[in-house]
Amino acid sequence: MTELVVLLDDDGAPAGTCPKADVHTEDTPLHLAFSCHVYDAAGRVLLTRRALSKVAWPGVWTNAFCGHPGPGEAPEAALERRAQHELGLLVAGVEPVLPDFTYWARDAGGIVENEVCPVFRATTAADPVPREDEVCEWAWVEPASAKRAVLATPFAFSPWLVLQVEQGVWG
Repeated sequence: MTELVVLLDDDGAPAGTCPKADVHTEDTPLHLAFSCHVYDAAGRVLLTRRALSKVAWPGVWTNAFCGHPGPGEAPEAALERRAQHELGLLVAGVEPVLPDFTYWARDAGGIVENEVCPVFRATTAADPVPREDEVCEWAWVEPASAKRAVLATPFAFSPWLVLQVEQGVWG
């Protein structure tokens, strides 16, 4: 089944769909996405390292997971779907933390991200069991330590995570 991404007009209103495989290019149209930060019972945040086989930002550290809600799909349902798909995780307590987050970024290979990307937090009671084509490493980290690392070495992290940290996602 082809996964579709919701395209957006300049005002952020839905303006059609595009296959996910075709949307991230050197001229990526504005589209809807989401980003999720997952916490464990000890209050640690999950950081993941993107698989080296990823087309965009391979090998960089980032938040737990990101994705795209399908046409008509509620953000919470999309989050649960992607958490299970990418990390083998069941998440609970989903809540928005940066509901108006948007960003544009270009990676070293020329691939562009151009997203309206609400940011959520969720909790889990398990360790991830990631798909190898999504995540090559992961770690539970104290949020204050993670924030210091992101701000000290932003080049090692995804640009969306750096912007989210600068906007207070971890306080």
